[in-house]
Amino acid sequence: MAPPPTPKRDIVWLDGLRGIASVLVVTAHICRSLAPHLIAPSISDRGPATLFQLPFFRCFVMGRASVAVFALVTGYINSLGPLKKSRAGNADAALTGIARSAFRRFGRFMIPAIVATLISWLACQFGAYKIAHIADSQWIRDSSPRDSTSFAGAVYDLFTSLVKTWVDGGNDYDKIQWTLTYLLKGSMMTYLSLLALIYVKPRWRMLILVGMFLFKWRSGDALVGFNVYCGILLAEVSIDPDVVNFMSEHPWFQAVTSSSLIILGFFFCSYPEEHPEWASWSRKMQDLGRLIFPHDSEYARFYPGMGADALTTGIMFNPTAKTVLSHRFLCYMGRLSWPVYLIHAPLIRTVLTWVLFGASVRPSRGKDENGNEMPPGYLPLAKPWVVMFAIPLFYVFLYRAADLWQRYVDPWCGRVTQHFEDLVFRDDAKAEKPQLPS
Repeated sequence: MAPPPTPKRDIVWLDGLRGIASVLVVTAHICRSLAPHLIAPSISDRGPATLFQLPFFRCFVMGRASVAVFALVTGYINSLGPLKKSRAGNADAALTGIARSAFRRFGRFMIPAIVATLISWLACQFGAYKIAHIADSQWIRDSSPRDSTSFAGAVYDLFTSLVKTWVDGGNDYDKIQWTLTYLLKGSMMTYLSLLALIYVKPRWRMLILVGMFLFKWRSGDALVGFNVYCGILLAEVSIDPDVVNFMSEHPWFQAVTSSSLIILGFFFCSYPEEHPEWASWSRKMQDLGRLIFPHDSEYARFYPGMGADALTTGIMFNPTAKTVLSHRFLCYMGRLSWPVYLIHAPLIRTVLTWVLFGASVRPSRGKDENGNEMPPGYLPLAKPWVVMFAIPLFYVFLYRAADLWQRYVDPWCGRVTQHFEDLVFRDDAKAEKPQLPS
């Protein structure tokens, strides 16, 4: 049976979700730079907690669930089109689309990352990170690269970082690019699964996808694996006529189930990255994790992944939530999520660091026991009123820069990818050129 046509609005909400996830990644890195105590669930062991250390509220300052959302959206969006074609009896066209998309994905991932790394490398060689090296923020100091000692050394360091980004995530010029190799693997995982399952009957395909989800769960692949398969499974469920009809015929069940999943998702996403034993609620989650997660797994990855899956599932069956996420402002932010992810960390370590630390004076540390002058301390953070004004303005600057990236850099990357595709694809495969995916 062919699935009912999917209204465009039923897909647009994913842009809004992706937009919020990208904002939370930026917020998480700013908080890690300026307020690292928020990572824990309380100020001290069994001590008091600030507002943004409490469950639900701490979702605004944590970014790990956002990476899980990106993986889930990757599985959902990349599989939705081929699954629709398969259900419509057009599996051959689906395979053609999978082949093109899988090839194109490398260029759409790697070329923008190379451009972002090149910009950060140039900034580093011209001393843009010097303030970051002496700022009173451990995350900023530890993640800021140092300029090379010679031109040949700089070229070698650039080449090494470009290669290591896709080998082990070790990009010295933008350390947060370590996630890109995993997200690219998630895309390839999606295409390989679709290749194997495109001719399978929908019911059996859903059963196999559930099995793959459980396999990735049991194998401990919490960063990308089970989130990607959750995305593929949700794409399949979203176009299944029986599921769609059941939900429309039982609105109360749909409302209660979706709302419960959204609340549960936010709670799971609240699990702290550090010191879960400091608060009673996170200790109980830690005890539960010992029962349901694989041995020696990282709970701070599993819980945000579970939360992202539950939250997205709840939103998919909640018309109100999808309407909110389909707002044009959130969708605009979603369209900028990829450039925001690529450029936000270098801008935090340069522009925001200059504003918040650049005007400060390094404090004297006096002399050591031998009477020698000790190196001065780190640059202190600016006054609170400066921080309050600077951070909102930084978000405006960041999204303006991301908008320019989308207008000029992304189209160029798309043309390079398309040119290479035209160069290597057979003539019969180039007969129909699909629009490049976002």
